Amino acid sequence: MDRIRDKVAVVTGASTGIGRQTALRLASLGAHVVLAARSQEALELLAFEIRELGKLSLVVPTDVTQRSQVQCLVEKTIQQWGRVDILVSNAGKYIQAPILNLKIEHLEESLAVNFYGHVYASQAVLPHMLARRTGHIILVSTMDAKKAIPPDAPYVIAKHALSGYGELLRQELRGTGVYSTVVYPGRIDTPMIAHLRLPSISPKLPPEKVAHAITRAIQTRQVEVILPFQAKLLYYLNVFFPSLADAAVRWFHLKGWDQKGGTAD
Repeated sequence: MDRIRDKVAVVTGASTGIGRQTALRLASLGAHVVLAARSQEALELLAFEIRELGKLSLVVPTDVTQRSQVQCLVEKTIQQWGRVDILVSNAGKYIQAPILNLKIEHLEESLAVNFYGHVYASQAVLPHMLARRTGHIILVSTMDAKKAIPPDAPYVIAKHALSGYGELLRQELRGTGVYSTVVYPGRIDTPMIAHLRLPSISPKLPPEKVAHAITRAIQTRQVEVILPFQAKLLYYLNVFFPSLADAAVRWFHLKGWDQKGGTAD
């Protein structure tokens, strides 16, 4: 069964990176796409590209940290098409700080976008999906939620919370006709980490690869996605030998360097 063609998909964080490529990928596979992010100009440019693919799109500028705006996003989608079949909750912000220097403001900012933004989006679509007994929610997390890498404390903490939320959501949706997937990508070549230079063992993935993984998860109802292969290895190493995984983070300098030559912290 084709679970994408002629479906209505909402993508948050659609202006750049993973969100942008996922929106294009969904459109290329036949979906109508609702584009959400803070930058209307970037969304309008993306909407033009989607129309060039022969599919419909709806631009709804949205700040996912504002629950009322997320609710408005879903309401406008339902007014336009009468349903939401797919939610790709992708909006995020990379906020770094070591725990010893962690300010509560850093944590609150990260939780607002990297956790609550996903909760608001999924909670907004769930009643409609459950009423129709069909739908798929994709939560885009990070490999940092499987293996924390210093000095990313605010980002890691929020994404770990999202991971737990996704685990519970999947189990509670069992038998409802609604499915969920949590995606754990490694470092991705997006503006969010443009300042980082990474070791060759952990290169930045093109966002197109994550977009392909997301659409494959929708088609196959895969419950969890970890990519790339190196990230899976690090995850399993951390499960069985956490101290050795800690050492690997140090040995391979997985936190990276900033583009000016200093360390990431």
